Amino acid sequence: MGISQFSLCKPIITIVLISTILLLSQPHLKNAQAADDLWYVGDGAKKDMYVTYRVQEQDTNSGRPFDITIYFKDYNSTGHYWVAPTFVVDQGRVINGTLNLSDLDLTALGSSKIPQEMNVYRSGYTSSLKWLSSFVTKPGQSLTAAYWGKIASIGGSPISPSGKATVTVPAGTFDTTVILWHKGIDNKIWIKDGFPYPIKAQTFADITTGNPPIQFAFDLLATGQGQPKQPESKSEIPVPPLEQRTERGTYIISLTWEPVTIKTGNTTKFGIIFYDDKKNLETEVGYNFAVVDSKGQLVLGKDNQLAPDGTAIQRVVFQNPGPATVKVLITTAGSGSPSNFVETGQFGIVVQ
Repeated sequence: MGISQFSLCKPIITIVLISTILLLSQPHLKNAQAADDLWYVGDGAKKDMYVTYRVQEQDTNSGRPFDITIYFKDYNSTGHYWVAPTFVVDQGRVINGTLNLSDLDLTALGSSKIPQEMNVYRSGYTSSLKWLSSFVTKPGQSLTAAYWGKIASIGGSPISPSGKATVTVPAGTFDTTVILWHKGIDNKIWIKDGFPYPIKAQTFADITTGNPPIQFAFDLLATGQGQPKQPESKSEIPVPPLEQRTERGTYIISLTWEPVTIKTGNTTKFGIIFYDDKKNLETEVGYNFAVVDSKGQLVLGKDNQLAPDGTAIQRVVFQNPGPATVKVLITTAGSGSPSNFVETGQFGIVVQ
């Protein structure tokens, strides 16, 4: 081959080489893009980072919201977990401990050092902030995947990313991906890529009748660097009226009392109003009424009570000060026979 012929071939050889390189590199480019798109519970957790959430979880304090702050203080490279001092604020009361959080999915490990009274909030954390870990563990799933998984219950759509959305919470405004599933109603969790927990959630209990109550919901209140200051405990005394939807969402119970300040030795008159799920007065209600103190000891218990017009009054004399719980359990309503399901409202009060 002459010099002139070789010169003519050089551009062709160059083009072929470039094309080959591009073809060979495409899978790697796709893999790199996919890797950047992955998210899991714990993604982006960094030393000295903290997050604060307001959480409502169906089985924690009968769905009463609480605040939880988690501080990623140190990483234990031997055990592969985060050492995370954590405190909960519930009705002004502060409870603190240290969670050891697995770097796979931020599970609170058995080696966590927390007081017994914090266990209920640890369970609430697992069933809310960490809930998605059942579907996404390290290294995660793609935020553009068509399918993340399916809840074990019958019916409903799978859990999957459904597109981008800008969401505003007390901590600020974030660009997120919405994780969605539908079971009678839309359930949504908003995720920010590179942030260890979802930014926001709004999910509902799986029931067959009535309006579904909240299963869990939360909002990011704050995030930043450095160990956050723990607030001082202060007693917050509930004031009437208090209102609660029962577990299955079938009924709403309203509780009021007078005098507003509950004192030992005095008679407190409790008023109870029963509603259906649309806030219409429920008549012909059969119920049980109980009051227990902070140690679970029965103060007063009355079974087989009737509220023909949907309202009732109960009188209680408290002998000891401190927190107490009023429990109202609906056994029948309207013309229905006794229910196979427990329909309960629980209300925290404070005796002075």
